[in-house]
Amino acid sequence: MHALIALSRFIGNTFAVWVLLFAVLAFFQPDWFLPLSAWIVPLLGLIMFGMGLTLKATDFQEVARRPLAVLLGVLAQFSIMPLLAWGLCQVFALPAEIAVGVILVGCCPGGTASNVITWFARGDLALSVSITAVTTLLAPLVTPALIWLLASEWLPVSFSAMFMSILKMVLLPIVLGLIAQRLLGARVKTAVEVLPLISVLSIVAIVAAVVAASQGRIAESGLLIMAVVILHNGIGLGLGYLAGRLFGMSLAQRKTLSIEVGMQNSGLGAALASAHFSPLAAVPSALFSVWHNLSGPLLATLYRRLGQDISKSSS
Repeated sequence: MHALIALSRFIGNTFAVWVLLFAVLAFFQPDWFLPLSAWIVPLLGLIMFGMGLTLKATDFQEVARRPLAVLLGVLAQFSIMPLLAWGLCQVFALPAEIAVGVILVGCCPGGTASNVITWFARGDLALSVSITAVTTLLAPLVTPALIWLLASEWLPVSFSAMFMSILKMVLLPIVLGLIAQRLLGARVKTAVEVLPLISVLSIVAIVAAVVAASQGRIAESGLLIMAVVILHNGIGLGLGYLAGRLFGMSLAQRKTLSIEVGMQNSGLGAALASAHFSPLAAVPSALFSVWHNLSGPLLATLYRRLGQDISKSSS
């Protein structure tokens, strides 16, 4: 068991490498990964079940202790990235399926990877966990509403169908995880120790499946989609930081808001796109997963130095 836990930690710490490696492999050998397409939704459910296993009452204490900070994070998450996605689709005149995919990932809640990046960046980890938890629980209502509002000009969007999908993909697995945590008590600790391994394998499989299913279209327009993804992520990270500064947040909180806004639950985006639109619509989410797991650690390294530089200059 100790070896499995050590392997889990190693895989978790090298997350970006595995996502990038298997995305490239799926592009050049799509036939190897096409069977995984049928497992996208169950794999996302497994990730959300793991989130339920780790959620605690303390994760929501920040809501009561610092409601304005959490509220600002939630509002920033569900306004900056969706509107930015819509704007980029207009500027680049993206084809309908790609445009819907970009907007879809922009309307998703924050990803759990943001908590790890916030910790490494010396941000406000408690605030990060609270924002991620609240936006995830609000996703069944807010995400379909935003997609319907912003993406309907490209393709028909069914709010009710997407609402039910997110309930099944996100809320139900989280609730089951919470129940399992309650029933198993301390015995769940071992499962939590290997969660990084399960989460990474699941995300890698989702990304590989999406890339394999749309390999031909990625070859045609992959550079354009990647450019939009990089801009979406980069501008989102910057606007999140600026929003924190505008509202007088501390440096640690500004880092947190930046990371929470810029890092999306791209697995949810890929699953929703595959279920309700097409494999091509899932490509922006897959590429976002690859990119933000590279940009996140790079930004965290910069943010760590930013904190050190400020402390040195003030001493």
